[in-house]
Amino acid sequence: MRHRVDGRHFGRTANQRKALLRSLLASLIKYERIETTVAKAKAVRELAERLVTFGKKGDLHSRRLALSYLPNKELIRKLFTDIAPRFSDRNGGYVRVVRTGFRIKDSAPMAILEFVDYSKPEKENKKEEKKTD
Repeated sequence: MRHRVDGRHFGRTANQRKALLRSLLASLIKYERIETTVAKAKAVRELAERLVTFGKKGDLHSRRLALSYLPNKELIRKLFTDIAPRFSDRNGGYVRVVRTGFRIKDSAPMAILEFVDYSKPEKENKKEEKKTD
């Protein structure tokens, strides 16, 4: 029985699960918005919020803890210099999960995982303006 056992396993071994979550977390920090299944989005949201909290502290110990979750120095640098300062006055809830519907192939519930203050990049805004003209 798994009464009150926390966490999602995704039908994978521990190493595979860790690699999956790291790659999703890396994509979230790099692009600031990703689309994935609802269960994976909820699992990554916990890690992303923890990393943003580390980024808000900004000290060496927090940077090393963040590197233990995501061993990519460029992404950690972006997290600490660009993303975390935007949330300096916010006490939590840095990432939102927006349900988008169901995947066609297997009807898995899909969601968009994004930072709360996400705005579309300028390239996408220009494309939308051309379509409306």
